[in-house]
Amino acid sequence: MKKIYMVAALALSFAGGVAVAQVHDWHDLDAVHHHVIEAIHEMERAQHANHYDMEGHAVKAEEALRHAEHELDMAVQSARR
Repeated sequence: MKKIYMVAALALSFAGGVAVAQVHDWHDLDAVHHHVIEAIHEMERAQHANHYDMEGHAVKAEEALRHAEHELDMAVQSARR
């Protein structure tokens, strides 16, 4: 359970850092995007290992990660222009 919170916090901190930082190169955003995707995969593995019994917290954390992933993808596309 703690691992899920740590993964979600890490991914959201990456996304938050990108939101307030000046990005000079879309590669920076793309790297963060890949980290969030890795966090989503780690979350899925943790859910499976815990038989999805986490009182809904893992689902909420995964939703937040997927939202962060979507926003980062949009930011990368925008920065590439």
